[in-house]
Amino acid sequence: MKVMWRSIEVSLTFLLLAPAVARAHEIRPGYLEITENRSHRLHVLWKQPIMGEVAVRLVPHLSSGWLEQNKFISSNSDAYLILEWTIPNSNTALEGQTVTIEGLDRTMTDVLLRITFADGARVTKMLRPVEPSFKITRETKETVDRLGYFRLGVEHILYGVDHLLFVFGLLLIVRNRSMLLKTITAFTVAHTITLGLATFGVVRVAALPVEAVIALSIIFLASEIVKQQRGLDTLTSRAPWVVAFSFGLLHGFGFAGTLTRIGIPHPDVPLALLLFNCGVEIGQLAFVVIYILFIQSLRTLEITWPTPARRIPPYAIGSVASFWFLQRCVLMLA
Repeated sequence: MKVMWRSIEVSLTFLLLAPAVARAHEIRPGYLEITENRSHRLHVLWKQPIMGEVAVRLVPHLSSGWLEQNKFISSNSDAYLILEWTIPNSNTALEGQTVTIEGLDRTMTDVLLRITFADGARVTKMLRPVEPSFKITRETKETVDRLGYFRLGVEHILYGVDHLLFVFGLLLIVRNRSMLLKTITAFTVAHTITLGLATFGVVRVAALPVEAVIALSIIFLASEIVKQQRGLDTLTSRAPWVVAFSFGLLHGFGFAGTLTRIGIPHPDVPLALLLFNCGVEIGQLAFVVIYILFIQSLRTLEITWPTPARRIPPYAIGSVASFWFLQRCVLMLA
């Protein structure tokens, strides 16, 4: 039974693009750092992801009420709203308090919580929409939420629709299994290189320009799909792995923004980088496998679509990416 590729492309495109416009790349984590010195004075640092002047309402709380009782200093970076508190010595101990992020349960983001106690012990915990609170206890002092970094990588690729849309575009262009493996591998190697360079601070790039050019890379891929459908010979058709590697270097900087902008302490960077990258690769691999299995499952069906339907996927992808590009350019100029 013959299954027309264009029917598969149309179905998958609509599944992907339905939520894409509203939330592309808006899963950057927040960061809450609580540092206690030897005199039990506290410094609290809160970084909340923003896009331009837009930010979801997220408010950190300590059950002691310290954050409400003390003034904070406010500042902004290109991707975060930053608040800092200095809490004087108090009779209330840090241990035993509950940290809560108000509003987290209504978002898709996570918050990395890092606590350093007066004796030097540390705890790292990833707060999630399903678990927006955390009780600080001595039993958890020495633990590090390693699984949190891995989950963050998986979620970043699966919910970061712009990166996923680029991979989807590659899948639409490359039909040969061995070439597909080579192309995805090239993309993986490339973004791993720049992810490492950016996370370790070897290369620094501004967030919004990178995200704007990532949108341009998707527009380019959409135009290449159209050219392929018209029977034109293009570089992407001949050597898709070259295009995947080239743009993979760019996408790696986008991945790195998740780790570098929240300010992970230097000692935690190697482990965080390894686990986050593993999560990204697992998420990417899961998407590719689901795509292939979906195609295989449709081989028993006979689905026929009108010829013009072939043009829907690339134009839909290009239109969404163009919106992202214009949106990010406006934010850069704001």
